Amino acid sequence: MGRHRRALRQVSQYGIIVFLLLLCAYFAYATGGKFASPTNIANVSRQIAINMILAVGLTFVIISGGIDLSVGSVLALAGVISMSILRDGLSIDTTVFGRHFEATLIPVLPILIGLPFSAVTASLVGGGLGAFSGFVITRFRVAPFVATLGMMTIARGLSFVYTDGQPISPLPTAVRTFGAGEHAVGPFAVPNLVIVALLIVVLGHILITRTNFGRYVYAIGGNEEAARLSGISVSSVKLRIYALCGALAGLSGMLLSTRLASGDPKSGAMFELNAIAAVVLGGTSLAGGSGTVLGTLIGALVIGVLDNGLILLNVSAFYQMVAKGFVILGAVILDQVTRGSE
Repeated sequence: MGRHRRALRQVSQYGIIVFLLLLCAYFAYATGGKFASPTNIANVSRQIAINMILAVGLTFVIISGGIDLSVGSVLALAGVISMSILRDGLSIDTTVFGRHFEATLIPVLPILIGLPFSAVTASLVGGGLGAFSGFVITRFRVAPFVATLGMMTIARGLSFVYTDGQPISPLPTAVRTFGAGEHAVGPFAVPNLVIVALLIVVLGHILITRTNFGRYVYAIGGNEEAARLSGISVSSVKLRIYALCGALAGLSGMLLSTRLASGDPKSGAMFELNAIAAVVLGGTSLAGGSGTVLGTLIGALVIGVLDNGLILLNVSAFYQMVAKGFVILGAVILDQVTRGSE
C-alpha cells in the first residue's frame, strides 16, 4: 500500500508536466511544425496569459475551499469600463425610472497615463465585485457556488447595461499596440501580456507561500473550524480572497480588451471554466487545503496548448470541448484517488 500511495503522489505531482511535454511534442509533429513556429507560440502565449491571471486568483479561492463562477462576467464588466475611460473618459448618460442622468466623472486621459489608470480602475471594479461576493458568502453564509453564480449574472447584466449591448470601439492605436506588442527580454521577444501574467504568477506564488495570508488560506481550506479556533479571522481572510480573485479578473478584462482593441460586453463567456480547469489540472484539490500557483501555471499551459493544437488540426470545436472535459475529469479522478489512498 505504501508503494501504491507514493506512486500516486508522484503521478499527481509530475504527471501533468510529462503530459504537457508529450502534448507539445505531438502537436509539433502532427501540425508539420506549425505549432512550434514563433508566430504561433507568440499567439498561444497571449491566449494563455489571460487564463493564467484568472487562474491565479481562482487558485486562492479553491485552496480556501471555495469557488468563483463570476470571473468571466467580472472580466467583461471591468473590460468595458476600463476601455470606455481610455476612449471617452468616465461618463454617465442614462435614464433610470424615467429620470435622465448625465455627468462626466473622469475626462479623457493621455494614453501613457490612461493605460495604467484603466488597469487600476479595472482591478478596483473587479476587486469590489469580488469583495461583495465574499461579503455575501461570509455574512449570510451563502454557498460560494450560489453567491458567485448570482454575481456572474449581475456583472454580465451590468456590462450590457453600461454599453447598451455595443462594444467599446474604436480605441486609440496605442491600446492595440500594447495588447499585441512584444518586449525584448535578452534575445527573445516576449509579448507584453505574457510579461504581466508571469509577474502575477510570481507575486501570487510569493503571497501564497511566504506570507501569513497564504498560510491562512491553506488553513481555512484544510479545516475551517480549526482555523477559526486557532484565532484566524476566517471571514476577513475569505473576503480578501474573493476580492483578490475579482481584482485579477478585472485586470484580465482590461488586458484582454487591449489585445482585442475593443471592450466587448460579451467577452469572457466560459472563461471561468478554463480557469477552474487550469487550477484543477495544476494539482489544486477542489476539496481545498492543497495546491500551488506554480502548478496552476502548468495547468494553464496544458489548457492553452490543447486548445491551440486542436484548432491547428482543424478539430471541431465540439470535439475540443469533449477532449478538454476528459482531461479535466482525469485530473479530478486522480486527485480523488490520491486523497483516498492517504
